[in-house]
Amino acid sequence: MENKVSFSLVLASALAAGLVAGVFYAFSTGVMSALSALSPKEGITAMQSINVAVINPAFLGAFMGAAALALASGIYAVTHWKAPGAGWMLAGALLYLIGSFLWTMGFHIPRNDALAALDPAAPGSVQPWLDYVRVWTAGNHVRALASLASSACFIVALVSRRAG
Repeated sequence: MENKVSFSLVLASALAAGLVAGVFYAFSTGVMSALSALSPKEGITAMQSINVAVINPAFLGAFMGAAALALASGIYAVTHWKAPGAGWMLAGALLYLIGSFLWTMGFHIPRNDALAALDPAAPGSVQPWLDYVRVWTAGNHVRALASLASSACFIVALVSRRAG
């Protein structure tokens, strides 16, 4: 039974991290490009709206659920260190928890809060918007790659379990 539970945990972790990676990838490659093509006033207004709308059960469930699964997988890996794939499980957990979850908390949320305080119509908001798009998008690449690498590590852990 423990084998089925741990397999299911790692599989769910891989899928959740992959889902979040896809969301971040779509933002980096599509949404932010579209927003940066708008006038600063329109771009700020749209991103402010997105930052409010994204606080919903679907996104937070995936984002926070992936973090909970990664944490559980990391704990499992540490407590079952000799199990095949444990190192890959721990790597996947750390990549998601640090590179996606904590990165979002420490890097993106403060920038989103600063953007929320901008007046889209104020002339002084243009440069902060241009800086936000550049820096936020670069930071989003980090969490997209970390989430994707996390998913890949969980998949390698699954393969290792099968081979071991």
